[in-house]
Amino acid sequence: MHSQKKAGAILGYLNIGAKNLVNLIYVPLLLHFLGQGDYGVYQMTASVTFALTLLEAGFSGAYVRFYMRKNAKDDEAGIRELNGIFFLTYLAVALLCLVGGAVLVANVQRLFSGGLTASELVLARQLMAIMSVNIAVQFLSSPFDSYIAAHEQFIFQQSRQLLVTIVQPFLAVLLLMLGLGAVGVASAQFVVTVVLLLLNISFSLRKLGMRFTFRGLEGSLFKAILVFSFWIFLNQIFDLVNNNVPNFLLGAMASSSAVAVFSIAMQIRNIFVSMSTTMSNVFVPQINRMVAESDDNTELTHLMTRVGRYQMILFWYIYGGFIVLGRFFVHIWAGDANADAYWLTVMMVLPVMIPLTQNTGIEIQRAKNRHKTRSLIYILTSVINIVISVLLIPRIGYWATAIGYVVGTSLGTGLFMNWYYQTRIGLDMFYFWRNMFPTIALAVGVTAVCLAGSALFPVDSFPSFILWGGFYSLLFGGLTWKISLTDVERNNVIRRIARKG
Repeated sequence: MHSQKKAGAILGYLNIGAKNLVNLIYVPLLLHFLGQGDYGVYQMTASVTFALTLLEAGFSGAYVRFYMRKNAKDDEAGIRELNGIFFLTYLAVALLCLVGGAVLVANVQRLFSGGLTASELVLARQLMAIMSVNIAVQFLSSPFDSYIAAHEQFIFQQSRQLLVTIVQPFLAVLLLMLGLGAVGVASAQFVVTVVLLLLNISFSLRKLGMRFTFRGLEGSLFKAILVFSFWIFLNQIFDLVNNNVPNFLLGAMASSSAVAVFSIAMQIRNIFVSMSTTMSNVFVPQINRMVAESDDNTELTHLMTRVGRYQMILFWYIYGGFIVLGRFFVHIWAGDANADAYWLTVMMVLPVMIPLTQNTGIEIQRAKNRHKTRSLIYILTSVINIVISVLLIPRIGYWATAIGYVVGTSLGTGLFMNWYYQTRIGLDMFYFWRNMFPTIALAVGVTAVCLAGSALFPVDSFPSFILWGGFYSLLFGGLTWKISLTDVERNNVIRRIARKG
């Protein structure tokens, strides 16, 4: 299982890198083949149908916890019953998705008649139908995907996802070249989703021996799953609010250019989020197993701290590098009109350091069934974010949404959740932060030195960008080796290098 987690994390980061690389090429190709109008219809339709994913209602986050509790008791009959409940639940959700999709298709005229031409309305109707069916198929795949995750088969999971990242754009471009337009792009997604469903079913049934029971299902078990999932669902809703309402407010109270600048900053921020969650996701089954078997808070604290220290190293390497090199990157990537996206990113990413290095804490809460409070706090932070944004947007534009985000994140997922972990969950957060401080201190020092140097020799060209990036990486890597890593970790690295040599 250790090799599964290690390989899964490595493949996960390869997947993130592949996604970013593919998007750099894929998006311009879509614009070339589709044109601005059809591309806009495609993106708009995708945004509307994405709302159907909320029908999932947090069930996928519940399976691993309930599986581990059954597994800890060697309750094979209970696991088959759990599989049956989840399969029937997702079958019902998939059917609801098809009904919801049909309602959306029937009301395309009402939804978009104010902004789309007659031909664009026809295209939107076709895309919405394909995308709705695609989401329904994804729902059918979820019980099998959750079973694979519970068995910690991360190599299969991430290899499959990497395959999707690479194959789907190639298939879409092929269909575009055949003249199928945006319908071809949506069809490519659907084909890949069906293939994934078949792969998941085959791997779960043949390799892992997944079995189902559909008779005599306990209503009490379904009720427990429903209550547990509700708070995850609430969390997901307000996550969508935090990510999407600021853009809406800026569009309504400021300008489209303000939306563009803030959206670019949010895209960069999302890179930090994906890099952090990739590492913590592979520990979800282990955390649930530890809570189900012993619920030892000391062991859980040490696991959270060990994973958090690696996340902290990764976070500060990217964040410090962005502070040093980001202005030139934004200038090249987004243009001078969006130059403020650099400062917005610097502002919004720093407080995210806390929740991004404590992702495992979220899973510990869920494993203990103590995640209700976090969802309620998420509501409060969303309200704070929106109130600050509404009050200040007329005066300072996108700086208002950034301030609202920083205040909400710092108070909620920062101060409050650390207090909650310490006093209510039983984790030793003083131990956690004592182990984080050396990495934070060295990262701040390295970033300050490079900033001072770049003031004398600015990062204003590709050669200087590469030189400063190399110098920053060497300095950060060297000090991390000396300060952040333990003697055991350094010896492990040396032994692996020696074996390969």
